[in-house]
Amino acid sequence: MDQTDDLRINQAPTLRALAVDRLRQAIIAGRFQGGDRLVERTLCDQLGVSRSVVREAIRYLEAEGLVETASRAGPVVARLDWDQAAQVYAIRRLLEADAAAACARAAGPAVKDQITKALTGIEAAVVSPDQPGLYAATTEFYRVIFTAAGHDIAWEIVQRLNGRISRLRALTLASSDRQVSGPAHMARIAAAIVAGDPDAAANAVRAHLDDAAEIARKLLEGQG
Repeated sequence: MDQTDDLRINQAPTLRALAVDRLRQAIIAGRFQGGDRLVERTLCDQLGVSRSVVREAIRYLEAEGLVETASRAGPVVARLDWDQAAQVYAIRRLLEADAAAACARAAGPAVKDQITKALTGIEAAVVSPDQPGLYAATTEFYRVIFTAAGHDIAWEIVQRLNGRISRLRALTLASSDRQVSGPAHMARIAAAIVAGDPDAAANAVRAHLDDAAEIARKLLEGQG
């Protein structure tokens, strides 16, 4: 099968949203590497959409931090570097630890059930080869936490970072340098929330992100 077939869009509705999603997933999966030029004409052929749709998609991904515009080369895939990654992890530590603690304090039976179901979704996605499915399940897990905590604005901030977060997640998931798996960390977060223990929930989030950040640091600094 032609390598471009899995990128081609055949549905007419919401072409821009579909193009954004296909390009985002290609960047997260490493199909387009940091520094790669995004040539409009080539993308039009690969996606099967007009140049105006490609331009809109590129602008959208630029706002997410996945694409940047070089002065002469035009739009290119943003490079991953540790300085920026460290900032993403720092923001996540503050927002996610606070949300998990608030969720543990407020969680009733319905929320606890949602957390358990979201964790089950992650565990099911781990054994599937569908990486986007794992990212979606993980996003749902955190959505439940932030929503139950009532931290709507914080969740909006996390969603704006989601492209970068998923890209870093793909990087760290591919590493074998991990004593505790990501799903195991999230199981600890869920257990603390279900137990109604805010301190344990916040600490479980910090432990998860500390581990992921250290793996990312080693990988990204090793690229230099």
